[in-house]
Amino acid sequence: METNGRKMEKIQIQTDFIKLDQLLKYIGAADSGAMAKAMVLDERVRVDGEICTMRGKKIRPGQQVAVADLGAWRVTGGRISE
Repeated sequence: METNGRKMEKIQIQTDFIKLDQLLKYIGAADSGAMAKAMVLDERVRVDGEICTMRGKKIRPGQQVAVADLGAWRVTGGRISE
């Protein structure tokens, strides 16, 4: 799947959910919690195609997160393969 000419990457989590600000740090879109908060408040983040302004939003497997000018990720669940 492509978004803005970029391939959508998969991010695997082993928990039921990950908070949006934690996910932004995990994928390298934000260096800190403050940066993640600013990105969300600046409306640069979309969850399942909708602008999201809740930095603590629970992101679950199957959901998509897109960051303006950076790319898009689909969250998957289950165990990480070795």
